[in-house]
Amino acid sequence: MYISVEKHKDNLLIQFKGELDHHSSEIVRQKIDQQYLDHGLKNIILDLRGLTFMDSSGIGLIMGRYKNCLEKKGKMSIVNDNPHVDKILKMSGLLKIINVYPTIESAIENI
Repeated sequence: MYISVEKHKDNLLIQFKGELDHHSSEIVRQKIDQQYLDHGLKNIILDLRGLTFMDSSGIGLIMGRYKNCLEKKGKMSIVNDNPHVDKILKMSGLLKIINVYPTIESAIENI
């Protein structure tokens, strides 16, 4: 699992590559939370297009970050065009509370 974390105004943009599963989710969570809290950011954008696999640990990771955003009165957006990940997001119910966009630019525009 590789993640790229960067700030863009009040947004934390995280790009994922590889497998987000129980082996990697805790390390990823720590990296995201550290950057989000240390920089006092408001919103999180998760770019999931580079994922090759995601299990329920990934859903837990997303839910926890979503709650962090709510506590700061921020928003979370997901960028995704991966059918496998989309299926998991739909089954989990996350798409009822988090908006999904096809590009990073469209996610930033709508946050």
